[in-house]
Amino acid sequence: MVDALNAKHIAGAAFDVFVEEPATKSVLFGHPNVICTPHLGASTTEAQENVALQVAEQMSDYLLTGAISNAVNFPSITAEEAPKLKPFIALAEKLGSFAGQLTESGILKVEITYEGHVAEMKIKAITSAVLSGLLRPMLGEVNVVSAPVVAKERGMVVDEIVRAAQSDYESLITVTVTTERQERSVSGTVYADGKPRLVDIKGIRVDAEFGKSMIYVTNEDKPGFIGKFAGLLGDAKINIATFHLGRVAPGSDAIALVEVDGVVPADVLAKVQALPQVKQAKALTF
Repeated sequence: MVDALNAKHIAGAAFDVFVEEPATKSVLFGHPNVICTPHLGASTTEAQENVALQVAEQMSDYLLTGAISNAVNFPSITAEEAPKLKPFIALAEKLGSFAGQLTESGILKVEITYEGHVAEMKIKAITSAVLSGLLRPMLGEVNVVSAPVVAKERGMVVDEIVRAAQSDYESLITVTVTTERQERSVSGTVYADGKPRLVDIKGIRVDAEFGKSMIYVTNEDKPGFIGKFAGLLGDAKINIATFHLGRVAPGSDAIALVEVDGVVPADVLAKVQALPQVKQAKALTF
């Protein structure tokens, strides 16, 4: 090849594979009519500069608008989609966290149902948020990227169901978790103010915002519970911020979801659990 180039039989040549690389010892390397490139085109100086600019631009887009492009392990989200997705991703993470904090046995299956406008969005990103919220109380450092992989490794079945609006809400996300002991469902939506809301817990209608510190109680719907429960919190100097109640039917199963100021001490929670009407009492943090 060198002889042919020097004799002008060949005007020029280009190679990107050599027996030994880098090919600095090759007789072709440095010839004025030869172009030598690495086998990986992206390793050229120009390509590295362009890649660096692309990465900087994509990070800037994510930090400023929430847009995600060309991610290996997360669905792409445009700048137009990001503002619409953001409140639903926050809702999904909290719904998953709610279910995860109440789960006390191995998770077999997670079913996520999307109804209404949210069903038309990038639900893969929302599903990842549900799984990260669900697994974090049990495993600690889990994020929206690693959560789907962790769920698969643990043998969890994850089903996504998309359907037209069948509820009273413009958009509704329902997370149903099946464990070795039971099945639990929780639903939520995003109102016009952009804040995520709990609207259904185990088939019981509620309308509650997620507070930083909350107490979740399942109890029998009998007179005296609310007074005794609130009295315990008052005696412990725990201030109630919001108080939400729901029940299946009069005298049947009921729930209380209470936002409080500050962390709930374990001894106070134990006293709540000991109330005769209470079936379960759990401290939640979001």
